[in-house]
Amino acid sequence: MPAEIAIGEQFAAAFLLFREAILAAVVAGLVLGWLGVHVVLRRMVFLTATLTQTAGLGVALAFWLGIVLGGAVPPVLGALAASLVVAGLLSLNPERLGVSREAVMALLWLLAGGLAVLVGDCIAQEAHDIDAILLGTAVLVTSTDLAVLLGLALPALGIAIVLQQRLVFTGIDPDGARVQGLPVRALELLLLGLVTIVTAAATKALGALPVFAFSVLPGLASLLVLPSTRGAFVLAGVLGAVAGGGGFLLAFLLDLPVGATQTVLAAALAAVGLVVRGVLTKML
Repeated sequence: MPAEIAIGEQFAAAFLLFREAILAAVVAGLVLGWLGVHVVLRRMVFLTATLTQTAGLGVALAFWLGIVLGGAVPPVLGALAASLVVAGLLSLNPERLGVSREAVMALLWLLAGGLAVLVGDCIAQEAHDIDAILLGTAVLVTSTDLAVLLGLALPALGIAIVLQQRLVFTGIDPDGARVQGLPVRALELLLLGLVTIVTAAATKALGALPVFAFSVLPGLASLLVLPSTRGAFVLAGVLGAVAGGGGFLLAFLLDLPVGATQTVLAAALAAVGLVVRGVLTKML
């Protein structure tokens, strides 16, 4: 019992020290988990990988520009700018040029990842920050990072909730949605914008690795378990929040890297969803 009390006291002290990181992880997991249902339904998984990698490059470029220009360049602006540029390129429908969207995303993902490492190598004094952007961290989340994330993620979640039925309809049956008079193209671009903005802000705060996990794995787990998309959104949000906050708790208790722990926990939840789906399939 004394050992348990000591661990509880230590975690309480850690929460006060890292509350911005914990809250940011919970919010990012919640919102990205919710949006991730759309990502999985539309088979846009590699898109989120490309966006997170590009956001990491944008942060690295912001650090580099700050050194070159002799002033501070907000990293979140770099993340947003780079992600929006890539999202804009992907929205142009590269299939018209005879190139698949998957090939373009692979090119952009590899290019962004390579450039992020190269830029990080050029700014040795910020090397720790670059590693944190790529892998995730628990000590670099500031109150400003949390405020920006809340200011972008919560309105994005509100828009996604209001337009949920239309977004689901256009994702499952775009031709039927057009027949019903829905602006399919506009809704698709809106969803892409929401995912891009939240991904960029979350990547700056938490790192590309856990953000990619939050964007895909909770949504996948919820769709495996629940037949109703309405319930899947709520479950995905809960699972994302659990992966964010619970991953931090496990990392603290086991003295593990936070971003990697959050990612593994999200993957474990998806694995549980796969097992549950298998059991339900056999029962039916």
